[in-house]
Amino acid sequence: MERELIKERTSAGLAAARRKGGIGRGRKSALTPEKLETARKLLAVGVKPATAAKLLEVGVSTFYRHFPASERADGTDAG
Repeated sequence: MERELIKERTSAGLAAARRKGGIGRGRKSALTPEKLETARKLLAVGVKPATAAKLLEVGVSTFYRHFPASERADGTDAG
């Protein structure tokens, strides 16, 4: 009985979200296109990735997800 109630409420919530157009987009990226461009410029002038992440107010793991060491020109691994 309880499980059926949960299913019903979940289905109703998803249907309402679909009507509003808000399902399937996921979480917004912390690195906006402007921040990505700034990050590229910072890396180009030699700023360490950890420092650049702090300046852009994003996590280091988020920064590395967008700029993995294998794709950075300087090849730095940690800051």
